[in-house]
Amino acid sequence: MFKSIKYEEIEKNWVDTSYVFIDVRSPSEYEAETIPGAINIPIFNDEERCTIGTVYNQESVEKAKRIGIEFASKKLPKIYEEVYKLNHKYDKLAFFCARGGMRSSSLVSLFDSIGINAFKIEGGYKYYRKHIYNHLPDLIKNIQFVVLYGNTGTGKTRILEKLKTKGMDVLDLEGCANHRGSILGNVGLGKQNTQKMFESLLYQSLINRKTNLVFVEGESRRIGKDIIPEYLFEAMNNGINIKIETDMETRINNILDSYVHNTDKELIESLEHLRKHLGDNNIDRYIKLIEEHQYRPVAEELMVKYYDPMYEYNNRKYSKVFYNDDIEVVANRIIQWVDDL
Repeated sequence: MFKSIKYEEIEKNWVDTSYVFIDVRSPSEYEAETIPGAINIPIFNDEERCTIGTVYNQESVEKAKRIGIEFASKKLPKIYEEVYKLNHKYDKLAFFCARGGMRSSSLVSLFDSIGINAFKIEGGYKYYRKHIYNHLPDLIKNIQFVVLYGNTGTGKTRILEKLKTKGMDVLDLEGCANHRGSILGNVGLGKQNTQKMFESLLYQSLINRKTNLVFVEGESRRIGKDIIPEYLFEAMNNGINIKIETDMETRINNILDSYVHNTDKELIESLEHLRKHLGDNNIDRYIKLIEEHQYRPVAEELMVKYYDPMYEYNNRKYSKVFYNDDIEVVANRIIQWVDDL
């Protein structure tokens, strides 16, 4: 017999050193989405999982089980070493697989029998996803969002980072999506988070907030391939709007710092998608400049010819405008202004 626990029990009694989540699903399942912070200790690799599934569906359940035992037995020494280390770092080890079935149950049963404080999360990742789906809307209801708007490169993301270091509650939508929201939004960031992972990271950010006042950057509803849930987008639209402004030189520096770091190939690939907006002549010239490592004129022209005109279509009213001449100073000004509201 093994010990099991509901995800909400862990969340209710969470302490940094109390639980660690252990995802025993295959690497590809884990890579697509998981419980934030979970460690992947797969009982089967992707190829083995595929083989077992094929045998299960086309031959017999018993044969699939035998093959699964053969695959798993070879990995047990390595799995034990990883679990043993975690057992000395955390009080409780919470294992999960897709639905709380054989993969997590078998490992929890084994480790519990040798004195490791292991638990199985009931219902596995599927139950966790249901928990997020049901509870994320409730987290939004009492939040007052302070929404930062401003043209590309004005430093909104850095201001949010500074506000967070000063103890403010911040929801980093682009960080949750691992995408900056524009056609160039994934340059230098790698693979974008899936919609499920995006929502999980939103939930994690909001469940850990200290107050009901949360700073967030204004975004369109779609960030790359991820979509902001309608109830969150509506709450942001009903928030307190502030605008960030700064000079063109600062904007260019911010853009170069964010996008230019051995990313020429990605920049050129992304620029190809702008041909219908800016024309072949402009894009060909930008590509040539990037190949010559002349990034500043490209950054300035993209803002003037593409990003700024799009932004100006928004007839949004702002409660306050802040000029970003220094991240530390403007963050303090924003905090003081909010405190005075």
